[in-house]
Amino acid sequence: MNTMTTAAGSPVAAARPARRRGRALAVLATTAATLLVWVAAVPLAGVDLVANTGGTEQTVTPVAVAVSTLLAALAGWGLLALLERFTARARGIWTGVAVVVLPVSLLGPLGGGVGTAATVTLVAMHLVAAAVLVQTLFRTAGR
Repeated sequence: MNTMTTAAGSPVAAARPARRRGRALAVLATTAATLLVWVAAVPLAGVDLVANTGGTEQTVTPVAVAVSTLLAALAGWGLLALLERFTARARGIWTGVAVVVLPVSLLGPLGGGVGTAATVTLVAMHLVAAAVLVQTLFRTAGR
């Protein structure tokens, strides 16, 4: 029996669609998790979710939460994919970057939340997003 293995038939190529699905699910799960925090805080607990952005106070809407979470999660995915292309230590480097980015990202809500409840809610959103995204993208990273 004569069998040919092409690059597309390799185990690496076969893992790509599964990895892509896993990463897309990570992005969606992260977005859903932050929206759940918004729902628990704003309509259910009655938090007036307002952030001070450059001297202007803005209400944080579910659309703003979803869009900003999607963009951050896609950036995380993009960085991981880029690191995988150029280094064998992508998983470790990406995790290190995520550990550094989280405290930096918390500076926004800590300095911009209008009131204690808004600040706590915004910090919770950042922590939930980080917990879901880092864990799920970490699992999809090659060893």
